[in-house]
Amino acid sequence: MAVAIGRNFPFQPCTSFKSKSIVIHKPSPGITYLWLQPAAGARVNHGRSRQICAAAQQRATWLPGLDPPPYLDGTLAGDFGFDPLGLGEDPESLRWYVQAELVHCRFAMLGVLGILVTDLLRVTGLSKIPVWFEAGAVKYDIANTQTLLVVQLLLMGFVETKRYMDFVSPGSQAKASFFGIEDSFEGLEPGYPGGPVLNPLGLAKDIKNAHDWKLKEIKNGRLAMVAMLGIFVQASVTHVGPIDNLVEHLSNPWHKTIIQTLANS
Repeated sequence: MAVAIGRNFPFQPCTSFKSKSIVIHKPSPGITYLWLQPAAGARVNHGRSRQICAAAQQRATWLPGLDPPPYLDGTLAGDFGFDPLGLGEDPESLRWYVQAELVHCRFAMLGVLGILVTDLLRVTGLSKIPVWFEAGAVKYDIANTQTLLVVQLLLMGFVETKRYMDFVSPGSQAKASFFGIEDSFEGLEPGYPGGPVLNPLGLAKDIKNAHDWKLKEIKNGRLAMVAMLGIFVQASVTHVGPIDNLVEHLSNPWHKTIIQTLANS
């Protein structure tokens, strides 16, 4: 029986026999050959050779054929071996970067959704909501700007402090406190709070075996961060919202493109 130690090494063994050694050969970064040396006296099918080769394809990386750094072993959700600057070499720094990326992903997903929905309502005339990059300057009737700023600092400060303390001491924030709201959040592990408030559908109650859900979230989050970067650049160049740009492009697809827009800016 042939055994490959590692992650994502699918291959079909050619036969079953007793082996005395395994020789690993890497002719290229994308392929690993495992040469199984049969033990003395073992009978091998197709006696033309006393070696059996199994090709094991390595796990997916951001650049096909690239050997990922050893500290990115594929155990993290969304780990495709991308770290050209070596920022994750220190294990403690890597833990922090994982949490930082997760939070940025969630903010980006919410930001993209909010910008597109409000811009769509504005363009269709269903609401008089200002374009997203001017919304912060609008005066609201419910409170003045200073009051809103103080309330936001207090609420976000409380949430971020709780998140940081859970990162420093995992599970500590699940204990009952003065506010008595911990049962509603039911922290599963750092970066993944649960409970009826933040996981109402119970999609990942077993967080240790929720790799697919984590992967989907991190992929969508990375896409949202790239989208936010595009929205920032678009607003800086065209001074209108993304839905306005889309409508303008659809009105004349061959002459209203990103190339013409950048050239005319």
